[in-house]
Amino acid sequence: MPGPATTFGALDWTVVAVYFAIVLALGFACARRSRGTDEMLLAGRSMPTWAVAISLLATMQSAATFVGGPQQAYAGNLTYLLSNIAPLLAAIIVAVLFIPAFYKHGVTSIYEVLGRTFGRGAQVGASAAFLGGRVMASGARLYIVALPFSLIVFGDLQTGSMIASILIIAAVASAYTALGGIRAVIWTDVLQATVYVGTVVVALFVLVRLFPSGPIETLGAIAASEHADKLKLIDLSFDWQTPYTLPAILTGLTLFMVAALGADQDLAQRMLTCRGPRRGAMSVILGNVIAWPVIALFMLVGLLLFVRYQQPGIVGMDGGPLAVTDGRGVFLEFILSEIPAGLRGLMLAGLFAAAMSSTDSALSAMASSTVADFYRPWRARRGRGPAEHIVSRIAIAGWAVCLAAFACICVSWHAGSGKTLIDFALGVMTYAYSGLVAVFLAALLTKRGNEATAVAALIAGVVMTIILNQTSLAFTWTMLIASATAFMVCVAGPRASVATNAESVVGVRRA
Repeated sequence: MPGPATTFGALDWTVVAVYFAIVLALGFACARRSRGTDEMLLAGRSMPTWAVAISLLATMQSAATFVGGPQQAYAGNLTYLLSNIAPLLAAIIVAVLFIPAFYKHGVTSIYEVLGRTFGRGAQVGASAAFLGGRVMASGARLYIVALPFSLIVFGDLQTGSMIASILIIAAVASAYTALGGIRAVIWTDVLQATVYVGTVVVALFVLVRLFPSGPIETLGAIAASEHADKLKLIDLSFDWQTPYTLPAILTGLTLFMVAALGADQDLAQRMLTCRGPRRGAMSVILGNVIAWPVIALFMLVGLLLFVRYQQPGIVGMDGGPLAVTDGRGVFLEFILSEIPAGLRGLMLAGLFAAAMSSTDSALSAMASSTVADFYRPWRARRGRGPAEHIVSRIAIAGWAVCLAAFACICVSWHAGSGKTLIDFALGVMTYAYSGLVAVFLAALLTKRGNEATAVAALIAGVVMTIILNQTSLAFTWTMLIASATAFMVCVAGPRASVATNAESVVGVRRA
């Protein structure tokens, strides 16, 4: 991918620097109220529903949407837009089935529910699966945003430049997360979502003004050309290699999103900061409703950029196809070459906002899981140890190093995968999600399963995903098959006494 046509100027860097300063200031402001464990990890269960909903939106979309959304429309079609049916269906399922169970048990980590249902081993196994999967998933997202960052700062995508970019972004995100905990994560997410949604609106406004006709007429010109398939919204086929066909969306992708919203501490932790289960349920549904127009804006930008850079003749624009052929950098190329100075800096601040909104939440969630699922029982047995809010801050720093390390691995991994950025980011998550969602569904919907079968199901999900990823199956079908396999493994054994399991967990807390 060629370097940017226009370099950042002093005004652009000033805008970015001011933005980062505001984010860090928010972290300091929230630090005053994040001294205890409950405040650090759950914000005292006092966050407003609307703020949690926007925070969920910011984390679910992240840099993968900022960079990958336009790429998806630029390189393919609009079927990814219809895939947002899956998150909405999943949000309803999680609101009805998962969130009431989380609040009923008063958990800090959602995997405590599995500990009380199946036994301590299931809780530890699920938490470990989450931590491993989150390192891969958030590490992949960190790699994605390092692509444009490296181009802007260093002018290339060489390995050394990419590693430096990854380390800078991870350091900033971990700094304000360690300062203010989940409260800082949510309020900075609100700011960051506002910035990056505003940037795509500005980009669309500037882009439309470059065309001789309006966006409706441009879409009509695409429909009348040989590229009419770019407007394809619904794919009813059973193509096992295509991730966003309607059958795949209603099955594998919906199951994937149930895992993301209900079996992943990263997003579920946000819902636990609300004042009660009803508000938590409202936040997850609202967050997914407002995601539709946002993703549509990003994909419309990608579609118009396809015309601008590849087929200008169909709308009567001068010139032939331009030099931009790599969809990964098409939105960035447009920002750097055609957006005015200052405004260009704000738009890149929006990109970094999208990046940090996924990294900060991952660090907070991994810290809460580390404390609740591992450190708290260990400290209870020893009868002493550092305060939990101190350990959580140490955990944030440690997991930031792990995310950065995996992002560095992705530098070479993604180059050989041949996948779009969004497919790559989502596909990485299936390794942990397939087993996690199966165990949660078994716990909440059946009276089968025990500690041994739950742990075996987590392992089966990972193994089956590894096997299926050696084929040409799309990640949505891989998710469906691997999760079904793990579910059958989990329910293969009888349910142990729930009372016994509950007593064992309570006994650890009282020790």
